Amino acid sequence: MRGMIDAADFKQYIFPLLFFKRISDVWDEEYKIALDESGGDMTYAEFKENHWFEIPKKCHWDDVRKKLLM
Repeated sequence: MRGMIDAADFKQYIFPLLFFKRISDVWDEEYKIALDESGGDMTYAEFKENHWFEIPKKCHWDDVRKKLLM
């Protein structure tokens, strides 16, 4: 992203990243709520029915970030 980038073009890179980060944060919040409701049952907390968005394994914001930092 170095060099001359028009501000209007810059949003094409930033908005998808912000959306991806927000989806991951919402998934984490919903996971924690489901985990609390179930008394610590991790299988229940991962059910698709407990989440607005489905994030495939190894595709969470934290996973991608770890991969980039390596």
